[in-house]
Amino acid sequence: MSELPSKSQVLQWISDNPTLTSKRDIAKAFGIKGAARIDLKRILKELEAEGHLEKRKKTYRDPDKLPPVSVLQVSDQTPDGELLARPLEWHGEGVEPVVLLIPRASDPALGPGDRILGRLQEVKGEAHHYEARLIRRIGTNPRKVLGVFKKTAEGGRILPIDKGDGKEWLVAPSATGGAKDGELVEAEQAGPKGRMGLPQARILDRLGDPTAPKAVSLIAIHQHGIPDDFPDDVIAEADAQKPQGLKGREDLRDLPLVTIDPADARDHDDAVWAHPDDDPKNEGGHVIWVAIADVACYVTSGSALDAEARKRGNSSYFPDRVVPMLPDRLSGDLCSLHEGVPRACIAVRMQIDAHGTKIGHRFVRGLMRSAASLTYQDVQAARDGAPNDKCGPLMDEVINPLYEAFAALQEARNIRQPLDLDLPERKVVLSDEGKVTSVNFADRLDAYKLIEDMMVLANVAAAETLIAKKSPLLFRVHEEPPPEKLDTLREVAEAAGLTLAKGQVLKTSHLNQLLHGAAGTDHVEVINLATLRSMTQAYYAPSNFGHFGLALQSYAHFTSPIRRYADLIVHRALISAHGWGEDGLSKSDEERLQSTGEHISETERRSMMAERDTNDRYLAAFLSERVGEEFTGRISGIAKFGAFVRLDETGADGLIPMRALGNEYFHLDRDRGTLMGSDTGMVIGLGQRVVVRLSEAAPVTGGLGLELIRLDGKAITPAGPDTPRKGRGRGAPKGGRGGPKRKLAREKHKSDKTRRKVSRKRR
Repeated sequence: MSELPSKSQVLQWISDNPTLTSKRDIAKAFGIKGAARIDLKRILKELEAEGHLEKRKKTYRDPDKLPPVSVLQVSDQTPDGELLARPLEWHGEGVEPVVLLIPRASDPALGPGDRILGRLQEVKGEAHHYEARLIRRIGTNPRKVLGVFKKTAEGGRILPIDKGDGKEWLVAPSATGGAKDGELVEAEQAGPKGRMGLPQARILDRLGDPTAPKAVSLIAIHQHGIPDDFPDDVIAEADAQKPQGLKGREDLRDLPLVTIDPADARDHDDAVWAHPDDDPKNEGGHVIWVAIADVACYVTSGSALDAEARKRGNSSYFPDRVVPMLPDRLSGDLCSLHEGVPRACIAVRMQIDAHGTKIGHRFVRGLMRSAASLTYQDVQAARDGAPNDKCGPLMDEVINPLYEAFAALQEARNIRQPLDLDLPERKVVLSDEGKVTSVNFADRLDAYKLIEDMMVLANVAAAETLIAKKSPLLFRVHEEPPPEKLDTLREVAEAAGLTLAKGQVLKTSHLNQLLHGAAGTDHVEVINLATLRSMTQAYYAPSNFGHFGLALQSYAHFTSPIRRYADLIVHRALISAHGWGEDGLSKSDEERLQSTGEHISETERRSMMAERDTNDRYLAAFLSERVGEEFTGRISGIAKFGAFVRLDETGADGLIPMRALGNEYFHLDRDRGTLMGSDTGMVIGLGQRVVVRLSEAAPVTGGLGLELIRLDGKAITPAGPDTPRKGRGRGAPKGGRGGPKRKLAREKHKSDKTRRKVSRKRR
């Protein structure tokens, strides 16, 4: 159509096509091109001035009518149980129209306050003006509950497992989902409050036996108070976000940046690339690019997203699920560096010399496009000579240059001497039903170390840049071990025939000498564990006290803003320091840096405890079918109530209670971390090899009960339930002093303790 449409034709098009109402859509519909667009713009302006149209952003519509598809909010319920809704997009001057919801049998239950996207049809001669069919519920996140289902004649009730939630939930017969009495269930609120003011629920998932593996992580999430449901305004804010364009950013889309993650990674927030430095002044050097998802452009200070992210502090990871810091629209989509998709990023270009020392860096705010999403295993196999179809084409330009830069970083790392602990990470593998199928120990592939070293270098660059620009930030602080913990570590080392230097300023190189001395011996695990236990807890703070474990003077977390709030603060600080935009560090952010650091340090510890408890429960469930079997392991801890053992096969920790250590009383030596038998003088200490029998496995608590069978290859006489305990322990005659062996052991214990006290006074 070459002629300009009349005003009535334009209005009719907008009425018939409510989703195609931008000026571009209208021009395309009527075949308007070139200079004629100016005349179309004039017509639309006139219709707007006459009140026939309302312009919203770049679209036009009749302000006195609702479009066929509209956002509604459930407002009321009639005495007959029918739901009424108000249109949230009404901008007319007349009376706001009333919308009646016409539900289908498959629709979820709705209640006042719910927001939906509905398909509308105008009606005449009724008390309401429109009827609506549900398309989907939007911007809502119904309240959820985890609890035990109790069947009743009227459907059932849910007893929440949360200690602070004593109110039961009502479940209608049609909303039980087939749940059986006593099952653990996950449910969501299904409508307004019912009888006695109790909320109504619809069961979403049957988790079966509350002690079953599938329920484990949910229980830990609730017990530790980890928020796992996003508020409605947070979901709505995330859903409204759009992908970032190139404006105000450096175009990095031609760089072959790749993500390298575990095979089961849930997000991709960092990408890397390296190449030889062509600067003649840096012969043999390398350029390393690290690009990190730009979360700050979506999660701005003071927003609902920001408040929720700060509240959570970090994401929490479990074998069967993740509780993210950000909604999936961001964490799994807009802020995830998916292969082949343009994504906003903050990147750092770092120059290192031939020996791995960083000699320069600069940060940019850019737009990147990942060349490939790779896994550690695939990259390592490619480097070892077996590239798959995805890695093969990337060998020369991407993978080999990364490993060459990594070799230089390793040289610098060996000089710096960060703490070199050797503690294999255990990984619980689940079936689709949530049952533990195996417990594996992850290999420390060079591909993993490569990414780790490059992330550390980028974090250092972020801290140095912000210090130089005198910008506030949150440092990652790790202080050196306190003297009393070092004394304990020295005694453990001495018991293993090793030494830890003293009388000088402690450096990580001293600890590494101890760790390397234990390598290849029977004491390797206990020395690594004892060294780890001597460390202080790392935390976040606006003051820089260095990072002892990494042997770095300045360190900040920059590389994971999807899952750590501290990194988001650092990103905002970089934005403000470089003048990249208005979404940088706010005055409010700066004023509460101290409290933010304290809060997210606590949420980090909370997640660690929940993750540990979950793994313990999964392992207890896994081993519950093997009660009565014998296992090998090492003594990993000593307490007044018994000895802890780490099992070789799974890495699980179990307790040998005092009553199961043997048929005698045991003295606890807190200083040395040992237990000494009152009659035999037998000493039980860290690192000793044991054979134990699994006597109990409790999935609900994650506890494992063990009985000692052999200690360092020697059989132990078990203390049966009817065997009286000798000495002054429980069951001994009052005033009993024991035999000559017990007296000898007591004197040896007293002599050793006195000798240690004298030794410490002489230091």
